[in-house]
Amino acid sequence: MTSPPQTTPLALHEAARLYGDAPAVGDGAVRLSWSQLLDSVRETARALIARGIQRGDRIGIWAPNTHHWVTAVLATHYVGAAIVPFNTRYVAAEAAEVLSRTNAKALFIAGTFLGRDRLAELRAAAPELGIETTIVIPVEGEEPIENAPGGPGSVIAWSELGKVAEAVSLEQAVARAESVSPEDLSDILFTSGTTGRSKGVPIAHHQVLGSARAWADCATLNNTDNYLVIPPFFHSFGYKAGILTSLVTGATIIPQAVFDVGATMRLIHDERITVLTGPPTIHQSILDHPARGEADLSSLRVAVTGAATVPVVLIERMRGELDLEVVLTAYGQTESGGFGTMCRPEDSSETIANTCGRAIDGFEMKLADNGELLLRSYQVMRGYLDDPQATAATIDPDGWLHTGDVAVIDERGYMKVTDRLKDMYISGGFNVYPAEIEQTMARLEGVAETAVIGVPDERMGEVGKVFVVRRNGFELSEEDVRAYAKEQLANFKVPKYIEFRDELPYNAAGKVLKRQLREEKA
Repeated sequence: MTSPPQTTPLALHEAARLYGDAPAVGDGAVRLSWSQLLDSVRETARALIARGIQRGDRIGIWAPNTHHWVTAVLATHYVGAAIVPFNTRYVAAEAAEVLSRTNAKALFIAGTFLGRDRLAELRAAAPELGIETTIVIPVEGEEPIENAPGGPGSVIAWSELGKVAEAVSLEQAVARAESVSPEDLSDILFTSGTTGRSKGVPIAHHQVLGSARAWADCATLNNTDNYLVIPPFFHSFGYKAGILTSLVTGATIIPQAVFDVGATMRLIHDERITVLTGPPTIHQSILDHPARGEADLSSLRVAVTGAATVPVVLIERMRGELDLEVVLTAYGQTESGGFGTMCRPEDSSETIANTCGRAIDGFEMKLADNGELLLRSYQVMRGYLDDPQATAATIDPDGWLHTGDVAVIDERGYMKVTDRLKDMYISGGFNVYPAEIEQTMARLEGVAETAVIGVPDERMGEVGKVFVVRRNGFELSEEDVRAYAKEQLANFKVPKYIEFRDELPYNAAGKVLKRQLREEKA
């Protein structure tokens, strides 16, 4: 039996050969077959080569879920570069730091989106940033982009890529694609750490494709599916469990740039959506929407959720009220390639709600003596970017990834996360690390000490609460703290609750007793 392609360029070649004129991407009026997607990727790849992109370079992308993202990431892979996705909620300073640390040679960036001109923000925040090529992805209603003063062609409108590509032949692009090795990096996703400084997680082509195939197999994804991808493409849930699983199965990608429950239900009807993924809040919002009774959601077949506590009643409602054949929960970390464990279609509602499933193909798991969940797989990262100390603290000499989560594993091999060794909490499906927020708030004049914890929230799962001790002689208000946080942090990191204290509780070792803070009323 021939082994499947081990690089995304070869996987794209195979998808175009197998599925040809079948739909690959549907984004509003833009419809791309697998053959057309290959053509789009090749044109963008030729433009990147013309702009000097070499195998092994890094390319950033700061944009919402659209067909452009799909082409951009596959074109980046096609030329042998690694994609570096940015959270669309980042402020410019956060994006600039990641671009600098990865030495990115190019950047795909959205035009005005959600009222923000990210390119203007980036120029203002980091005028010295040496990005050689910036490609602006159009957003509906955007004004045409002119070349920047930095030099001819330094900023290129998406619509101009065809002209730039003329300098490079198709044969050159294909040769580059065929030179990409399974061991070459496909992406570097950034995850915040307990030190407060974000960490880069490099993953190779053969790793992402192996994970994608294992996930798709558990989810029963196939080439007849229409997959509505609501989780953002900058996240493993959207990029790896969305774009890449569709690439290896031939499922049609239907991206949604901004979650809106009414629009989502219309898309499910209009696009005959069969697969819907996302945190529990997405599924809960659909079930509770007053217009659901009039919406035709009968095409839905598969739903996958995770990243938060899932009530048994939610699983039962998804199966019963939405008549879904397959409802699954899953677990993974950026460091494990985004994957790890998953339930199976035949599992009961209790198992799906109360566990994160069992190991997917290629993964092993066990518990450390302190109950910490350990994962091992060829799909686990090779190490943090330029951070051997953090790597050594996370991956032990035997290759086990220390997840920082406390778990139990039952006799069937099903895993349940029961606590976190670290302080991280999950808000709306995004990991939030209190240390990062605490370090940011410490820079606000008038702040003596802070402590951040996650507290339950009906809509978001968890939200942040910051305890602030003022410096003597300063009169900080809640609005002062909130305004500073909004200026410095992506909005999902901004604490919802602010409480001023005269002092924080500490243990004998001088550490804040966060457990005591959590036990108090939010």
